[in-house]
Amino acid sequence: MQNVLRLLLVGALLLACVGCDQVSKELVRADAPLRESHAYLGDTFRFVHVENPGAFLGVGSSLSGPVRVVLFQGLIGLLVLGLLWAAALRARTRPWQVVGFTLLASSGIGNLIDRLLYNGVVTDFLNIGVGGVRTGIFNIADVVGMVGLVVLLFAGVATTPAGESHERARET
Repeated sequence: MQNVLRLLLVGALLLACVGCDQVSKELVRADAPLRESHAYLGDTFRFVHVENPGAFLGVGSSLSGPVRVVLFQGLIGLLVLGLLWAAALRARTRPWQVVGFTLLASSGIGNLIDRLLYNGVVTDFLNIGVGGVRTGIFNIADVVGMVGLVVLLFAGVATTPAGESHERARET
């Protein structure tokens, strides 16, 4: 993939994903009272505004404030930088990996912005389920991150012990 095209792709994905995430969260913060819930489509889809001090699905929310800052701001910030390097600058990164790494970085950036601007918490507001089987409450950044993981799985990020991709290993 040509460097200019790669950088344009990374930039466009970052702008679109982080932009949608931040706009949706701002709308929720402005218009939805905390913990107020609304059900749609026979309670398949719930809209409920919560502020999450933890990671995905609230994991780590009971950790002390300083530990959460180190993990959810410092460590995530470093991970985002690594993902952006792999997406934008690593020569061996294949096109679908560029997409996957950028989506994961966008997810991290979206939630990192919340943590930095809103006292270490992330705005979550979406919940999906049928009957008693429900997801946790999540946001657009979380969806983008899950899509990024799926893209990477299908792109064959895993490598053989020799350092070759599964795709190349099959060709030989």
